[in-house]
Amino acid sequence: MKRLCSSSNETLLSLNTDPDCLASPAQFSEYTVVFIPEGEGLYHADFGTFPFKGPVLLFSTPLQLIYIERSQPCDLTMLQFHSDFYCIEYHKAQVACNGLLFNNIYITPSVNLDERETASFKNLLAELTAEFDTSGCDEIVMRGYLQLLLAKSSSIKLKSVANKQDPREKDEQMEEFRELLEQHYLTLHKPSDYAEMLAMSPNNFTKRCTRYFKKSPSAMIQERLILEAKKQLHLTRRSIKEIAYALQFSDEFYFSRFFKKFTKVSPQTFRQKTGISIVADLPK
Repeated sequence: MKRLCSSSNETLLSLNTDPDCLASPAQFSEYTVVFIPEGEGLYHADFGTFPFKGPVLLFSTPLQLIYIERSQPCDLTMLQFHSDFYCIEYHKAQVACNGLLFNNIYITPSVNLDERETASFKNLLAELTAEFDTSGCDEIVMRGYLQLLLAKSSSIKLKSVANKQDPREKDEQMEEFRELLEQHYLTLHKPSDYAEMLAMSPNNFTKRCTRYFKKSPSAMIQERLILEAKKQLHLTRRSIKEIAYALQFSDEFYFSRFFKKFTKVSPQTFRQKTGISIVADLPK
């Protein structure tokens, strides 16, 4: 593994080419990008299980529980970066990857690549590897390589979404569920609530949702609430108590138990490991 560390020995940027590095479930404090040039299998990320076939890029946010189940041996390169090294929210004007590559519960966390794009990412990672091997590697240069990789990934993903290259058929009722969940995730926490609004039986709703989003309705509801909690913890300086009330929990202790049940860490530990974004101190 190659690492760029802070003065306190915290990983800021790293490259790992161990093919078994994601063979078992793991949580990382950093954002993760996995490049798989060939091979296929299943990518597990928190609530979802996503089939993949290389060449592909896979993405995860800090402290997601992730691992790769391969149906055949395949090489991979895992690139990780801490938000202190590159804040995706602060740089959203340059690279619109937040909500596209990361932090989106509705979109498959992957980018499929063609032959030309695969060659481009191989070259980019090779150059980044060479920079790691340079004595006194330049952080500005390395941050530039990372920004270019994220920008290329976002561009490909945007084109894929725009061209509707996703092979699944659009399900209008599931798209309506997406809109309803965004409106009501703070107050409606039962799948039956949404099934009723969609005039669907609970059983049919569960089947359609799982087929369309690769997750059950209950997982979607929980993940949306957890996503908002993570945003508040990372992007604001609100206290845990203030965040709990903003998310309409009865108290901070119930919120902490709920958060830890699904992330395996407490809200305070999540904040300590991911840090508070520089965005928290920008003028509103």
